[in-house]
Amino acid sequence: MSKLRFSITMSLDGYVAGPSQSLKDPLGVGGEALHDWVVELAAFKEAHGQKGGVVTASSPIFQEMFQNVGAEIMGRGMFGGGPGAWTPDWKGWWGEAPPFHMPVFVLTHHARDPLPMRGGTTFHFVTDGIESALSEARRAAAGKDVLIGGGAKTIQQFLAAGLVDEVNVSVVPLLLGGGERLFANLGDPAPRFEQTRVVEAPGVVHLRYRVAQR
Repeated sequence: MSKLRFSITMSLDGYVAGPSQSLKDPLGVGGEALHDWVVELAAFKEAHGQKGGVVTASSPIFQEMFQNVGAEIMGRGMFGGGPGAWTPDWKGWWGEAPPFHMPVFVLTHHARDPLPMRGGTTFHFVTDGIESALSEARRAAAGKDVLIGGGAKTIQQFLAAGLVDEVNVSVVPLLLGGGERLFANLGDPAPRFEQTRVVEAPGVVHLRYRVAQR
């Protein structure tokens, strides 16, 4: 059965982005270091048209993130471009050939026509909330899973609404001291998580949870 899930890296003190996020530092001060474990992987480099890299216990974790995924949802902050009305030439952080290769649904308050890109990615801009975005994404996914790409506030909305089926958190031994917390603003009662897997790898521990029904 199709699942709504997300995979994200979190610091040891609970942040998925550092303080003072900006166009210069979209992951905040120090936030880029959250992903040191993944950018060195051969699988990551291959997905981004690069060569080299290493194979570790993290390699299958990275590869399975996108297995059986037919569509992705992300917030305006993850897509970028700043707040307010769209700048027509902003097409995301990833250049003309984004690495998604599937429909991506961007939550926003500002309407915009679909944006087809090279490599099979088309960005769709959804202005009427998370349920609408999920409905459109599931229709586009055609029975496959839907992935929430981020950021934290978008993930929190779906968790608080009880819509998420599976949570994958990669915890790294990094203290950011501030920034964007993952598990905040989750409603009352908060979701309950049932651990289904733990994988240790160099510089990171991968945790998977099923979200229990409230």
